[in-house]
Amino acid sequence: MDEVKFKYQYVPNLLNENELNLLTNHCKNLHKTNTTNFDVGQSENLDTYFYKDPLMEMLGSSKKHIFEKVIGKKLHETYTFWRCYTFASDLKKHKDRRSCEISATVFIDADKNSDDWPIYMEGNPVSLKRGDAVLYKGCDVEHWREQFKGDYHIQVFLHYVDAEGEFKDYKGDVKNENNSK
Repeated sequence: MDEVKFKYQYVPNLLNENELNLLTNHCKNLHKTNTTNFDVGQSENLDTYFYKDPLMEMLGSSKKHIFEKVIGKKLHETYTFWRCYTFASDLKKHKDRRSCEISATVFIDADKNSDDWPIYMEGNPVSLKRGDAVLYKGCDVEHWREQFKGDYHIQVFLHYVDAEGEFKDYKGDVKNENNSK
């Protein structure tokens, strides 16, 4: 895909039903037993989150080749971050840090009455079905979600950098000491 034109791309059916069931059960179990990992920075709710969860790290690694094909570039994995949003949560308008040069948000599961909760990419709503993703240039594309009206919504964010690009030293979410940025 032409780098100049690529800002974001819808990726349907990234996850199959078996993967969705495994990830849903994993996230729900961690959410139910969570006592320490709450994201209070984006909303006033206590949304469960996990940075570099081992299962999600494996997911990011196993799906990387699909994203490389979409954008036509070799990628390095940086990190994953999954979150279980709860009632009244939101995601403030923002652009991502350098470790998120190329990012994907993947819809894992939600309660049946609230599964259509779009993410906005440069003001355009992108609705995802379970197992779908949107791949985007995280550092360049302003993105957000409006206030959530359901009980729960589970998303995973898979982050990468261009293996030949400006932020390649952020591989593994570690900045190279020789990199002055």
